[in-house]
Amino acid sequence: MSTLSATTDSTGALPPVPLRQDAGVIGLVGLAHMISHFSQLLLAPLFPWLKDAFNASYTELGFLMTIFFVVSCGVQAASGFLVDKYGPRPILFAGLSLLGVAAFGFAMSPSYWTMACFSVVAGIGNGVFHPVDYTLLNRKISPARLGHAYSFHGITGSLGWALAPAVMVPIAIAVSWQAALMTAGTLAFVVLGVLWLNRSKLDLPLAAARKAEVAAQGKGPAPAATGEGNFDFLRIPAVWMCFSFFFFYAVVLSAIQAFAPTAAHFLHGVPLTLAAMCLTVYMVLSAGGMVVGGFLASDPARCERVVGMGFGAAALIALWIALGPVPAMAVPALFGAMGFASGLAGPSRDLLVKRSTPENATGRVYGIVYSGLDIGQALAPLFFGALMDHQQYRGVWLGLVFMQAVLITSAFNVRKVRRTVALTP
Repeated sequence: MSTLSATTDSTGALPPVPLRQDAGVIGLVGLAHMISHFSQLLLAPLFPWLKDAFNASYTELGFLMTIFFVVSCGVQAASGFLVDKYGPRPILFAGLSLLGVAAFGFAMSPSYWTMACFSVVAGIGNGVFHPVDYTLLNRKISPARLGHAYSFHGITGSLGWALAPAVMVPIAIAVSWQAALMTAGTLAFVVLGVLWLNRSKLDLPLAAARKAEVAAQGKGPAPAATGEGNFDFLRIPAVWMCFSFFFFYAVVLSAIQAFAPTAAHFLHGVPLTLAAMCLTVYMVLSAGGMVVGGFLASDPARCERVVGMGFGAAALIALWIALGPVPAMAVPALFGAMGFASGLAGPSRDLLVKRSTPENATGRVYGIVYSGLDIGQALAPLFFGALMDHQQYRGVWLGLVFMQAVLITSAFNVRKVRRTVALTP
């Protein structure tokens, strides 16, 4: 019997998990995920204040975000190995602690380069969340509720992005940018306290212990007999196809978050106040789409089709905005429709990775795959920013359409190369 089959057999006989138990894990993981996304947008809403405080250009301030995502990318790939070895709970607590420390460090920074140092700290903290989150969800949530777990996980991430400017900017206006960052740090430590009080719900037997238990029960080979090494999962073609999928997804998301509203403002004469609402509308309806997408993800066999339909619809809407005569007042509604369609595909998107992941390598696979997100978010501003600098506003939207088309192709390619048998020596 293969390693993968043995693991599946050993877990398939477990009694049904109570809804209350699943809901507790989903809620705690979602709360931590929200803080991760919240922390990704700590600095960007405060750029007008930071520019004056440190006499820095927007390019220099943007470089702080580049540092954050580059560090997060490297940590994300490496932390998956730590999650598989030590379990997700201590890694999660360390990540939240570092985000809180970084927020207070930003607030007390006397210079630009001190801010850059704490961007490294924040990037390290942010890099642990996807390997941790998906290891907990995949191994503690019952299969029938996994689609809903992915849905809630995506919703909390979108809410974190939406809450960051809503919380930070009013505090910066009313008090100071330092007070806004201290509030963010306090929020991270409060969530850490909540998770600490409920730490028993996040307890998870280590993969090695589970494999040893399976061997002891005579239900599968001992770990040494499999010949499977820590890096053998890198030979699975679907892992790298998933990596490319999330890279292109990050490029699309980065373009929408940073440049699409402004490009629509110039293309269709959207008032600036209305353009500023576009991203909020997109994120809110994206969360709504994820709710519906959680039901669609209940059937794993159709996950590629759901991803294709969701991002296909979003691409058609983007093409309409790029080339069509769109009334200015209709642009926020189109952003909302695009967000709903993309959100619809979210849970099935995560299921693509789940179906390509060996049971005993969840942290490592998700660490590698989701590092594609950080790389995409680090590189996309360079390309789309250049288009904006050259006033190629239609080019921004056409580039967005092209990347969504590549995204759909990547999703269906995952099916073609998906790992169907366990690794062999």
